[in-house]
Amino acid sequence: MAAATRWRILQLADSAFPAGGFAHSAGLEAAVHLGEVRNADRLDAHVRGYLWNVGGASLPFVAAAHDDPSAVDELDTRIDATLTGHVANRASRTQGRAFVATCAQVFDDPAIAALAARAREPGVPAHFAPAFGAALCALGVERRETLALYLFLALRSVTSAAVRIGVVGPHEAQRLQRSHDPTLDAILGECEGLRPAAAATVSPLVDIVGATHDRLYTRLFQS
Repeated sequence: MAAATRWRILQLADSAFPAGGFAHSAGLEAAVHLGEVRNADRLDAHVRGYLWNVGGASLPFVAAAHDDPSAVDELDTRIDATLTGHVANRASRTQGRAFVATCAQVFDDPAIAALAARAREPGVPAHFAPAFGAALCALGVERRETLALYLFLALRSVTSAAVRIGVVGPHEAQRLQRSHDPTLDAILGECEGLRPAAAATVSPLVDIVGATHDRLYTRLFQS
């Protein structure tokens, strides 16, 4: 890995990179309110299910966009059709737009600028997964590193949400994140070769619970 690429990956992985991920709880806030996450074991199960959903349903679109950034329009349409839950669909659109807009501000790259301009067009979903894959391809990040970073950001977001909601403390959240290193390895190994046609949710309860987020009486996160 080239040194410049290494620093770029670290910058993108930094929580200070304003990509909008911390506005979303990955369905955890709704799960806590509904009593699905009552203790550390249930939190661990929620995180595991969420990560496998990311690997099975989103990672194929990240990979496909990285393989062929010119197909981002088609991939955007396809993932929009698969995200049938309005909460998850809205979150994906919001994150996608925020991510490419931030990248366009930070990195002087014409391909990134084109992605950001596309995301501003009326009627364009600009979902996070294909936008992420296409953007990191433009930034010269290798395919496997791109997929690994996408999974890492998903894990970091949900563990951060657990702290903000008050389910666990910061140190416990970091232990939880460390404990899922093997989960990320397993997901990457099993899902990195999946194509969009094979994308599927593997833990539907996580999605069902997350879809109730808008019905919460009080909420800290957008989703």
